[in-house]
Amino acid sequence: MDAKMELVLYTRPTCSDCQDAKAYLAEKDLPYEHKDVGADPSLEEDMKKISGAKIVPVFAFYKKGLFGKKLTHHFIGFERNKGEILNLLHG
Repeated sequence: MDAKMELVLYTRPTCSDCQDAKAYLAEKDLPYEHKDVGADPSLEEDMKKISGAKIVPVFAFYKKGLFGKKLTHHFIGFERNKGEILNLLHG
């Protein structure tokens, strides 16, 4: 992943797609910030601002810059967006 890119992953413990995504990221040793919506329901509002929905997993890609970070891409779901997500993760 580009050093200037940052991934934030929103999940719930009961979501199998979320668990698959976390397992893949761990297997490939890819850095990300994990936000567990099950443990902190207030994160649902953050997800809604990012994706327009409260469905997990949400992958939020941010570009880090001089003035903070800016959302550049977001995806809902791992399996159906796997190609695009992997392209961003692996450059």
